[in-house]
Amino acid sequence: MTAVTTTAPPVAGRRVGPAATVRQTLTLAWRSLVQIKHNPWELLDLSIQPIMFLLLFTYVFGGAISGSTGDYLQFALPGLLVQNALFYTLSTAVGLNTDISKGVFDRLRSLPIARTAPLAGRVVADTFKQVWAFALLVGFGMVLGFRVTTSVAGLLGALALLVVVALAMSWMSVVIGLKAANPEKVQMFSFSVMMPLTFTSSALVPSATFPSWLQAWSDVNPVTHLSDAIRGLLIGGEVAGPILVSLLWSAGFTLVFAPLAIKVFRDHA
Repeated sequence: MTAVTTTAPPVAGRRVGPAATVRQTLTLAWRSLVQIKHNPWELLDLSIQPIMFLLLFTYVFGGAISGSTGDYLQFALPGLLVQNALFYTLSTAVGLNTDISKGVFDRLRSLPIARTAPLAGRVVADTFKQVWAFALLVGFGMVLGFRVTTSVAGLLGALALLVVVALAMSWMSVVIGLKAANPEKVQMFSFSVMMPLTFTSSALVPSATFPSWLQAWSDVNPVTHLSDAIRGLLIGGEVAGPILVSLLWSAGFTLVFAPLAIKVFRDHA
């Protein structure tokens, strides 16, 4: 009787070197980006929805709020950039939940790849989408008459700050995406959080116009500080204070939700 020696295949999620982890993460990020070609509706959400909000707020509410659509465009576009970036973090939750519901994560876990690569790949891909949405909204805003009155450095700083805050908020989205029963519940829960945060801030209207009790909340609302920071970087105004507060909020979100997200992710793995 002849003995047969077999070599067990590598087990998914076991120790993988840093270089291989980065390579696998980028591969899965590219997978998420390529999916846009097969799902044009995602591109519509990424491109058409921000433009629609920009047109509606500028030409429907602009005259009533600022007396001039041009003046309102200068004020509101930074806030719309913030709104769009925060709302788009929900796509991380929806994408993760969809992959889990369809068994994609189970198939990925059967591969000899780093355990964190599927999650990191999704987040990296969504970061690239954030950059695209920022460029699209600023570019279309310039067509309508918006002008960056600071500098190119201010424009790049606004993009960098939005990406940092969006990444921090993505940890909360990861938790929601992993815990929710289906994508519809992800959207319902996420919008119930994001909508009040956005519309009770200075993103779209000056908070000085709020009732005193609502203004008190707006003054500590993280979306207010982020909107003021982006506005200062793009068109001038106070910058250092709002940026510092935004970064502190980002650190807080990361410290609270990152460990929780990793724990929930490991439970799924």
